[in-house]
Amino acid sequence: MPFETGHGHGCILEILAVDRIRIGNGCGFWGDNLDAPVLLAKQGRLDYLTLEYLAELTMSILALQKQRDPQSGYATDFLDVLERLCPVLQSQPRLKIITNAGGMNPAACAAKARVLLDRAGLKDRIIATVAGDDLLPQLDGLLAAGQTLANLDTGEPLALVGDRVVSANAYLGARPIVAALEAGASIVITGRVADASLTLGPAVYEFDWGWEDWDRLSAGTVAGHLIECGAQATGGLWCNWQDAPDMANVGYPIAEIDRDGTLRITKPPDTGGAVNCETVSEQLLYEVGDPAAYLTPDVIADFTSVVLKQAGRDLVLIEGARGKPATDTYKVSIAYRDGFTSSGTLTILGPDAPAKARLCGEMILQRLRRAGIELAQSNIECLGTGACVPGVISTTETPPEAVLRVSARDPRRSAVERFTKEFAPLVTSGLPGVTGYTTGRPPVREVFAYWPALVAKSAVRPEVRINGRPVTSNDSLKAGRQ
Repeated sequence: MPFETGHGHGCILEILAVDRIRIGNGCGFWGDNLDAPVLLAKQGRLDYLTLEYLAELTMSILALQKQRDPQSGYATDFLDVLERLCPVLQSQPRLKIITNAGGMNPAACAAKARVLLDRAGLKDRIIATVAGDDLLPQLDGLLAAGQTLANLDTGEPLALVGDRVVSANAYLGARPIVAALEAGASIVITGRVADASLTLGPAVYEFDWGWEDWDRLSAGTVAGHLIECGAQATGGLWCNWQDAPDMANVGYPIAEIDRDGTLRITKPPDTGGAVNCETVSEQLLYEVGDPAAYLTPDVIADFTSVVLKQAGRDLVLIEGARGKPATDTYKVSIAYRDGFTSSGTLTILGPDAPAKARLCGEMILQRLRRAGIELAQSNIECLGTGACVPGVISTTETPPEAVLRVSARDPRRSAVERFTKEFAPLVTSGLPGVTGYTTGRPPVREVFAYWPALVAKSAVRPEVRINGRPVTSNDSLKAGRQ
């Protein structure tokens, strides 16, 4: 695909025909290992490095940050990573980065990234931003225009919680990422896009795949889905974890994608973990509703058509991906205020530890009721006794200790704050063996509930900017609104 290299009077046009690209994902969520992106970029022989930071809760947190400070609202870890990546970018001038670290404020994130690159002598690297996913400013207009944004799970209208909404973001697809790459970007910083689209975008750009080439779009989506959670595809959470060596140094995943849609999943050599049909298939089915119809903004991917084959050590071949036309809607992730919550823990040890732990939890709630407070929701768990998966794991032996965790949720902050004051009294007015109270009262947190919805693609305007200037005359962007 044609692209520009160089700047100013030295600008030339090159045409490179590539038949295979390597895309590695060095981050599966905001909070993932900070060394992983740097190690992957150094060791992976990559064409593209993707960094996936966003989850539904993350967007609401970033929205509140931006309300308090208009220059915040993005994943700050990315800037720390980018600074450490600068020497790698100097030694690998063709390496490109695609990330959704922009969160609620791609422009502010890009401005900070520009400073880091310039300071490192990388002034020639073009940064693009992708926005248009933030629907909060136009929410009233969308509702007035007939976009109901009804809850996908309950069918309830958004008006039910409309005055409590803090964020509303459409999951954009790969089209604006392709537009950014076509405009010459070396680093693309997006807001909310579908996770797999971070990988699909570079594949469409490099191979010039058509937007109705559903099978290849599905293959690129499979690749993106397989690497989007980082080391979860290379041994993380693997059921046969005993067979995954050196997990402390687990290698992060690389998708090798061919022009015809064939792909392979691997990891850098001499790294820990494992890549095999089990680790890959576990990730393939992660967060999937109907495996025959995995809905994305770009394509409906049929995961049941995919064939996995072990092609070598830590190398899995994936073939047969099939796809169907994408829908005419974007999924929208909406978060709204829904009260307050807190969880506190105590360790209970000695004979009959589980029974004592449960009784201590009941005492906390009983004392609240005595004070005239009936919580909207509460939960008592005795961790270490099978409470994580009730009824699934059982034992006839009584453990010598249990961790009591009591949680509360209520519309009233004052009620939850009083709840947090009932843990410490158990030290002297509870049962024998109470300990683990040295961390102080548990914090009270605001609850942000999730509201999934749909919006017509025609109502959303993806926006790509290079150095703050909009990219407007791009076929990929136009096609995104058809």
